[in-house]
Amino acid sequence: MTLRHVVAWKLATEDPTERAAQAQKIADDLNALAGVVPEIESIAVGPDVVGGANWDVVLVADFADEAALDAYQTNPDHQAVVGYVRSVVADRVAVDYEV
Repeated sequence: MTLRHVVAWKLATEDPTERAAQAQKIADDLNALAGVVPEIESIAVGPDVVGGANWDVVLVADFADEAALDAYQTNPDHQAVVGYVRSVVADRVAVDYEV
């Protein structure tokens, strides 16, 4: 079983330039965890490119199982990114499902 972890964030800022910079930083920082956090089988993170009512950033990552996802969640390198994300995000939604 592979577990797919999907997360989307709405950023708090109303400024479009600041929003774009924050979204890109989140994407860059999370994508950089590939090869650093061994439990990540695959990861893709990117800012929204359409705008409107869409959410600002999305992550799609695959893990071998729930234990691997839990290890990722508590990994210190991931936690360092989480600190920044929480400082700029207004809302978060997530779904984990088997693929």
